[in-house]
Amino acid sequence: MKRWPTFSIRSKGRLLAGLALLTLLAAILSICLGAVFVPPDKIPAILSGQLAGTPEAQIIRFARLPRTLGCLLAGMALAVSGAVIQGVLNNPLAAPNIIGVNSGAGLAVALGSAFFPGFSSPVAAFFGALAGVLLVLFIAEKTGAARITLVLAGVAVSSMFGAGIDAVLTFVPDALNGYTDFRIGGLENLTMNRILPAFWVILIAMILVLLLSGELDILLLGAETAQSLGLPAKPLRLVLLALAAALAGASVSFCGLLGFVGLIVPHIMRRLAGEESLCLLISCALGGAALLTFCDLLARILFAPYELPVGIVLSLGGGPFFIWLLLRQRGGRTHD
Repeated sequence: MKRWPTFSIRSKGRLLAGLALLTLLAAILSICLGAVFVPPDKIPAILSGQLAGTPEAQIIRFARLPRTLGCLLAGMALAVSGAVIQGVLNNPLAAPNIIGVNSGAGLAVALGSAFFPGFSSPVAAFFGALAGVLLVLFIAEKTGAARITLVLAGVAVSSMFGAGIDAVLTFVPDALNGYTDFRIGGLENLTMNRILPAFWVILIAMILVLLLSGELDILLLGAETAQSLGLPAKPLRLVLLALAAALAGASVSFCGLLGFVGLIVPHIMRRLAGEESLCLLISCALGGAALLTFCDLLARILFAPYELPVGIVLSLGGGPFFIWLLLRQRGGRTHD
């Protein structure tokens, strides 16, 4: 991948502070705006229970707060997952939705919902996502591991998994309630009970990824260099890919097959923060949370009182971005 210039600690601190404020602004706007406007000065009283029982409190507690937390959580997880996948595979075109991670998680959730209703969706999504990324990696390595081969293998595997989801729903139509929203990606009708299991998976995976950020920096130097420094490159790659699969899979379990967050955000943050892994991962977490929350807000208010699934908004922006990356790759301006 192209190497971006390094940045000073002060500039990185300003960037992280700005991203944190942007994420906070996105969360406040998401909670306040909608069919019923809730003034920001009422939010502390509502959250503390002082205005319990009022219509505004019901809207915040049971609709907007779970949805906003879901946006923040999924955006953070998908962006960090994309950054890890791009770094480990040394491929700027890799992302959870492109190399089979999202579709593998979706198939596992569909199978679990159809045949094992009591099984945890985040756990099923993790195993499905891991199976997807390992299968794509295996195909790419067997065929030369070229960047475009990885993308094509991901497209093929995603199509196969998508057909598997359709097959499950043909035989068990009630396996996924609101399948259209799940396939496109959306955060409607979220509850805290749906988010909580995924929250713990994402929290643990995020902590482990940040703890391994130093090892990821060494891995980015190349497998041979990492081996010469005493770092077990292949096991570390597998661990990092498993953590990326856990992040993306847990998100899929409650927000559906959202695309492009894991592709767009790492590219933007790499330009702003450089390639030092710890700062890049934190920047991606904040940037992904802000991006998905703002996109979901647009999906809610752009055509009010009608509401678009947020996956449509992401695809409208992410599709042209991916084409631009492919053109850069074709033109030889994205270097190894």
